[in-house]
Amino acid sequence: MFRSLLPALAALGLLWAGAASAEDYKAGDLLISNPWSRATASGAKVGAGYFTLTNHGATPDRLVSVSSGFSEKAEMHETTTENGVSRMRPIPDGLEIKPGETIQFEPGGKHLMFLGLRQPLKQGESVKGALVFRNAGKVDLEFEVKAVGASPKAGEMSGGKRMDHAN
Repeated sequence: MFRSLLPALAALGLLWAGAASAEDYKAGDLLISNPWSRATASGAKVGAGYFTLTNHGATPDRLVSVSSGFSEKAEMHETTTENGVSRMRPIPDGLEIKPGETIQFEPGGKHLMFLGLRQPLKQGESVKGALVFRNAGKVDLEFEVKAVGASPKAGEMSGGKRMDHAN
């Protein structure tokens, strides 16, 4: 009886793997998981992008640039808090990903800023962007646009801070 279930279980496993990979992108030894953004109001000029980046390799790589087709400019940013004051600043020299390291791009931490939005980001849509790595090269990906107040799924975020990008 167990042997007769094997093909069905294998098919279910493939379906599950296919569904899981819809949110994952691989470039060399790097894995980019769950890219997402929040919906923006009509007329908003900025948006943000989030994802999880893991280096499964034995050598470091570097995220050197980002781009999007839906904004005039895309940048890597980081929010830091010092003496109770949160500040957001660009990461102009890129970001090293060490072997075995996982970096969360999340609200209140490292994230992408999409400046000069060409259109509002609407919940339920996907928008295209790209990450460029020194070794792994360019990775085209799609950011799932979630609700205005959306948070990552449970377990996808290491911090719980929030940041207003209005300034």
